Amino acid sequence: MAGSGSGVRPSEARQRLLTTATRIFYGEGIHSVGVDRIIAEAKVTRATFYRHFPGKEDLVLAYLQAADRAIRDQVAAAVTAGLPAPDAVRAIAEGIVRDIQSPGFRGCAFLNAVAEYPDPDHPVHQAVLTHRQWFLDTISTLMANIQETEAEPAARHFVMLRDGAMAAGCLFDRGLIGETFLQGVEGLIGAHATRQPA
Repeated sequence: MAGSGSGVRPSEARQRLLTTATRIFYGEGIHSVGVDRIIAEAKVTRATFYRHFPGKEDLVLAYLQAADRAIRDQVAAAVTAGLPAPDAVRAIAEGIVRDIQSPGFRGCAFLNAVAEYPDPDHPVHQAVLTHRQWFLDTISTLMANIQETEAEPAARHFVMLRDGAMAAGCLFDRGLIGETFLQGVEGLIGAHATRQPA
């Protein structure tokens, strides 16, 4: 991202475009929304839009980068809090439940995006895969700190529980979904912690 290491704040117009796009892309989908609507709702000119984003795809990638950064910050808070690994995994799970129970929740921004960009070579699809690999690697490290044996399969199990909870959170009682997800994570932690080395 341009200027991210220079200490230069993004322009107000760019931030308004990104905030507007985030609200609309997350709430309504990406392909269904045209650039004209984003420009109108962000109250910027077409020239201003193209000065910040050469095309819609660049705006979509910026939207996913912002979502990625927010999740990384949330996970980092749990990982760097000095908690034992099982409690860090629980803290990450609790953050996911808070997201599911937040107003306007519409599932995982990354799973929603990849459903609209199925081509594995597309930059948006690649951005989703990069985010998910980072998340899996982070959970794998925590699981290895609990018990090294089968840490990656346990992390994949966590990610699948998370994906299911994010999808179900749009369809069913969010309180029950959160409770079920946390029970599943607790069972996973317990089973993983008692796994015997091969």
